[in-house]
Amino acid sequence: MEKRGLGVVIGEGVSLGSNVVIGHHVVIHDGTIIGDDVYIHDHAVIGKLPMKAKRSMTTSIDPDLPPSVIGEGCIIGTASIIYRGAELMRDVFVADLATIRENVAIGEETIIGRGVSVENNCSIGERCKLETGSYLCAYSTLEHDVFIAPYVVTTNDNSLARGKDRFRSLKGAWVKRGGRVGAGAVILPGKVIHEEGAAAAGSVVTRDIERKTFVAGVPARFLREVPQEQWLVRPAVEEQE
Repeated sequence: MEKRGLGVVIGEGVSLGSNVVIGHHVVIHDGTIIGDDVYIHDHAVIGKLPMKAKRSMTTSIDPDLPPSVIGEGCIIGTASIIYRGAELMRDVFVADLATIRENVAIGEETIIGRGVSVENNCSIGERCKLETGSYLCAYSTLEHDVFIAPYVVTTNDNSLARGKDRFRSLKGAWVKRGGRVGAGAVILPGKVIHEEGAAAAGSVVTRDIERKTFVAGVPARFLREVPQEQWLVRPAVEEQE
């Protein structure tokens, strides 16, 4: 059974699964694939084509972007925008006012918080959490179980938008499995947070963070090792006789 609100616009060739609920004034563009048990809240837009300003120096828009795919059990929040070429796997939650750009893949059970911006050509793993207002720049990778606190900013351009050759070296953040970033931290272009590494709130990450290492400050420096009780997989405790 499908339920639609008022003013819904559904383009040509859209595939809707069973038990899909669509709120008021939702727009679903041509070719979009929606799985079973998906809830799309009011004013959401899915499958939007990218656009660029007349003065933009970015590369041309790919006319052959694949359709958006929304996996089963996903929840899409009010006024969120998901571009053509984005793929959300099962049970992804997208909060109100979030934006997910083209050529983005998001793994199962990941949470995209309110007002989060995920730029183009990003990969996000399973069970990640990007909290309110965080910004994931283009060409970034988050592996599984990554935590991004509110208002974290990632960057990918060391030239500060000057020079025509800068597009050859754009490189976003890479946060490996279990990595964590505290509120308001800034990650500079191309920096890697290795497995279970962590950056404190307000940090400016100017160098890679080693595995299971906690850094803090401006610029961020070693603070301590990540305690075992915070590891995703804790070491086995031998039974005492």
